[in-house]
Amino acid sequence: MKTGIRQALRCGWWLGLVVNSISAQVSPPAQASVVVGGKRLTIQYSAPSVRGRRIFGPGGLLSRDPTYPAWRAGANSATAFHTDADLDIGGLGVPKGDYTIYCWIQNPDAWELIINKETGQWGLSYDRSQDLGRVKMAMSKPSAPVERLKYSLTDLGGNKIRLQLEWENHVASVPVTLK
Repeated sequence: MKTGIRQALRCGWWLGLVVNSISAQVSPPAQASVVVGGKRLTIQYSAPSVRGRRIFGPGGLLSRDPTYPAWRAGANSATAFHTDADLDIGGLGVPKGDYTIYCWIQNPDAWELIINKETGQWGLSYDRSQDLGRVKMAMSKPSAPVERLKYSLTDLGGNKIRLQLEWENHVASVPVTLK
């Protein structure tokens, strides 16, 4: 009887350890989504945290990525973008479909959003020849540092959306219009 109890306790301990390690991922999966005019737009990404590190600029964490100054705009796998509608993103025509989002961050205060046609790749792989295009992003500073990367897709009415990402001391956004 005691052996059975010990085995059950051990299994419970291991199960708790596994659950805690999954829930405490360094860059957990995250998603931003919006439905406008019956059409869904979704961004799937892994959300890294600052954890006391310098992220942007010379000597920052991202400057060590092999794709720098193109950044996967998240962690782990490259950031996935899906649209059920044809879009205008900051002046760039984007047909409905699946894409990967990168950001050009060579100047930490003047980013460009990159819409890339290659999908499913790991985040440290970037093929510039697959770019559909690039658009300048509006930059601002958050009222307080942003610990964990966050995307938002905000319905502004009239088939207009704001795509925004926030991390560290940066907020970058671009207007999106459904065609």
